[in-house]
Amino acid sequence: MTPFRRRNGRYAVPSRTTFRETLISIDPDQLEQALQGWNDQFAKEDEGLAVDGKTMRNAIDDDDHQAHILGVVGHQTGRCHTKKKSVPCQ
Repeated sequence: MTPFRRRNGRYAVPSRTTFRETLISIDPDQLEQALQGWNDQFAKEDEGLAVDGKTMRNAIDDDDHQAHILGVVGHQTGRCHTKKKSVPCQ
């Protein structure tokens, strides 16, 4: 079962409940190991990362998709480790 739903031919953002159910179904030690591995690889000087996503209102690309932006910033350095416009799933 996929947590994504299609509405009007596009994938909808999963609900808060879906995110919660997905996260509590993951082994905490494995999640910690995966997140620590990512942090070690990309954010060596930061003990913590802030992850934030936004859907950009009225930002429609040439394919008529709304823009979604993801950013990751280090707590200690204030460095932006990544920012990305996401592409909708098809």
